[in-house]
Amino acid sequence: MLYELCTTLSRRQKGAILLAVDLLTMVVAFLLAQALLLGHVPVGDDFVAGLPFLAAMVAVGGGLTLHLGLHRIKLNAYEMQGLRGTTGVAAAMGAAGVVMNLLVVRNMPDQLFILHGMMFLILSVAGRLGLRSFVLWIYVTGKARKRVLIYGAGQTGQQLATALRTDDTLLPVAFVDDNPTLQSLTIAGLKVHSPLQLPQIVREQEIDRVVLAMPSAGRPAQARISRRLRNLGCEVQTLPSFAQLVLDKAQHRPVTRAELGELLGRSRMEEELPEVRHTYRGRSVLVTGAGGSIGAELCRQVVAAGPRRLVLLDHSEPSLFNVERELADMEAGVEIVPVLGSVCDKPLVTRVLSENDVDVVLHAAAYKHVVLVEKNSVEGLRNNVLATKQVADAARDAGVERFILISSDKAVRPRGIMGASKRFAELIVQDLATRSGGTRFSMVRFGNVLGSSGSVIPIFEEQIARGGPVTVTHADVTRYFMTVAEAVRLVLLAGCYSRGGDVFVLDMGSPVAIQQVARQMIEGAGYTVRGPDNPDGDIAIEFIGLRDGEKLSEELLIGSDMLTTPHPKILRAQENHLSELEMASALQDLRKAIEAQDAGAAASLVWRWIEKCDLTPRSTTINE
Repeated sequence: MLYELCTTLSRRQKGAILLAVDLLTMVVAFLLAQALLLGHVPVGDDFVAGLPFLAAMVAVGGGLTLHLGLHRIKLNAYEMQGLRGTTGVAAAMGAAGVVMNLLVVRNMPDQLFILHGMMFLILSVAGRLGLRSFVLWIYVTGKARKRVLIYGAGQTGQQLATALRTDDTLLPVAFVDDNPTLQSLTIAGLKVHSPLQLPQIVREQEIDRVVLAMPSAGRPAQARISRRLRNLGCEVQTLPSFAQLVLDKAQHRPVTRAELGELLGRSRMEEELPEVRHTYRGRSVLVTGAGGSIGAELCRQVVAAGPRRLVLLDHSEPSLFNVERELADMEAGVEIVPVLGSVCDKPLVTRVLSENDVDVVLHAAAYKHVVLVEKNSVEGLRNNVLATKQVADAARDAGVERFILISSDKAVRPRGIMGASKRFAELIVQDLATRSGGTRFSMVRFGNVLGSSGSVIPIFEEQIARGGPVTVTHADVTRYFMTVAEAVRLVLLAGCYSRGGDVFVLDMGSPVAIQQVARQMIEGAGYTVRGPDNPDGDIAIEFIGLRDGEKLSEELLIGSDMLTTPHPKILRAQENHLSELEMASALQDLRKAIEAQDAGAAASLVWRWIEKCDLTPRSTTINE
């Protein structure tokens, strides 16, 4: 009942109550002052004689309280400002009493008015503090508060404890600190415990949340403490110092894609690539894998080119929903057709192409996580090889003008099943290009895309956020990098330059050491790298060894024959491919192996045909 009363009173009503309390305190303080001077409670003539003085002082005190707004100061904010105001009111009432005593008749000792001011000051401050404690007790008993343990009894922890004392949702219970000199002390009204007592404190005090108030500790140390506390079943939050919050110096943050692009020298490449609007304007375009990182960017740039219709095909419902909603918000006047389904579903693909009168197919759907595909080779080959064959055949049969396959640098002299599946998909497209009268088949091959799912960038970001270590497979591993914008522009340009059977690659400069990327991301987030030359650094880089299917370095070209295109940054590779009979035989055997779930036979077949075509035997050494 009391809780409901406190929460339903208006600010005006609360102010009126505080003003009434102040006026009553003035009366009580005067009577106590008289009692102290007279030695007994004032009654009869003594009481009547003091009434004019009391009335005058209450009038002065009440008027000054209203003027200063002391009744409007919230109880939990009554500190130095309220104390100074109350002292001023007490002094003004004492002065009013002395002046009235001089002007009217001197029948009251001046000590009475001095004593009254002192009594009022003491009673008013004590009353406000007592009322504040009473109201806080009402809130505590009337509303469930989360019990908070503060890890760190330094300045930040003390400031947090003081702030939480006036909060009606959180209740600070105790401190924990690593400093032995602080343990067993009581600071800011809370006892300081040792970290060794954490399990006991959490259990006995029923702790709901732990706040790490130790901004001077490094991120790795905070991460280790957080993991330990979460294992105890607590919510954990990290608090920067209040000075950092005010001065905006909480600088530890992930390095942005734009910043990383500048570090890798890729920040402006997409601006150097020409426009592709004319090729896609007014066309019906199908993007497979539309919900992925590459597929979604393809959709954005195609919409900007002004097609008649954009068909989105993806097997992931959340991804398809998100990309469709984003494109709808662009309000580009393009018909957006979301299709939920798999590229492995041949009837679905055939129907989508026919019903939407598709002119251009951008085939981005693929399994691309190297380690996962290595462990699930049958499904990787089914999705990346057989599905590509189905989509490409359906595009040819439907009279599609252009078909562009999104490939990978891992298709060049592949080491693992993922790269092999992409290379075999390229061979399929090259084979169809040799005997397709209407559809122009081509493919685009590029390296790692900054920030795409499965790339090292999101993994490094997550590891840095956890406090490290950042794991790199090998000290000498290198990769080509490009921004998602330039990767997608390259794909769209392939549709402009395609003559049939082309393999387009981008002049991506020099490969980048992954170790250097990790170092730049750590330092870009505001941390230092821990190593032999800096043992006190924040985050370490650990080398875990190459995994199955991974290479030290990637390549973009199988052979050395390259042709130019209308743009100097884009090259056209001339590469071998299988004959029609060889491809038909290979696909027939591969389908049988996949249907039989024979991973060994399927992989062996793919490797045999790739080696035959590229004339480059696969190395059997995985971890070089």
